[in-house]
Amino acid sequence: MTPVSVNAGARPLVERLLREAPSLGVAARRDERGVCIVDAGIEAPGSVAAGLLVGEICMGGLGRVGLRSGGGGWPTWLDVRSSQPVLACLGSQYAGWSLAASKEETGGKKFFALGSGPARALAAKEKLFAELAYQDAAQQGVLVLEVDRAPPAVVIDKVLRDCGLQPEGLTLILTPTRSPAGTTQVVARVLEVALHQAHELGFPLADIVDGSGTAPLPAPSPDGVQAMGRTNDAILYGGQVHLTVKGDDAAACALARKLPSGNSRDHGRSFAEIFQEVEFDFYKIDPALFAPAEVWVSNIDSGHTWHGGATHLPLLRGLWLKEAAE
Repeated sequence: MTPVSVNAGARPLVERLLREAPSLGVAARRDERGVCIVDAGIEAPGSVAAGLLVGEICMGGLGRVGLRSGGGGWPTWLDVRSSQPVLACLGSQYAGWSLAASKEETGGKKFFALGSGPARALAAKEKLFAELAYQDAAQQGVLVLEVDRAPPAVVIDKVLRDCGLQPEGLTLILTPTRSPAGTTQVVARVLEVALHQAHELGFPLADIVDGSGTAPLPAPSPDGVQAMGRTNDAILYGGQVHLTVKGDDAAACALARKLPSGNSRDHGRSFAEIFQEVEFDFYKIDPALFAPAEVWVSNIDSGHTWHGGATHLPLLRGLWLKEAAE
């Protein structure tokens, strides 16, 4: 079989984003070299609709992201699903490509971002791609950056070089978390968070054959730390994921038990509070926290399903909801 190209799969979605830019509230431009840069929330207003589309772009066209209303004590929820969850989530969507530039390189402020989306698979700089035995090949690539300013030329040069792309073949989508599009596309990572935690727990990725997830969508916050906190809390305390696997029943049962965020020593407090407490150092946070609240694991070989964890909507309502004045 011809390997699936996540960049080719994302391309029609990128073209739709560009074609419908005015109605989606995003703005696209070409820089002096021809790289397409899409502002989805820095100067442009962005939108939830743009965030849903960016979520699907991040998954390389191998997943669907939708919006639904009501249920579970919160008015708006995101639904995510993929029949190729490992490639969609870890081979494409995961924000694993570290891109940085010093003050000297930029001639001003230092820059740091984690790149996510299909272009990661062109560069394949992360060890994860060796484990997946996957590297994409395409003439066009798209990378998503959760930033509040455009990347400097030195970073764009690195992306072009590592991806083997001509400038006109690269699209960069910028989605600050404090924007509607940014908040939406981060919460749309609820399934990806589960896949990443399963990988951290040593579950065989080849045994994960399908996945779906849902999480409540909070309002974006104009404060960057609070915005990050809300999107993480949505998954850690409101995220529900169903993984379909094959193989050993004992491994599937253990995954359902060990995967939920409730296994973390940091569980029960807002992510923003935890993040500030560790002085904004992600590596000081218990890795077990980065997981959905509730998990179901079904084994197609045995027909058995296991359940672990629980959502904590009262905690989210306490963090997100302001009671109306009498």
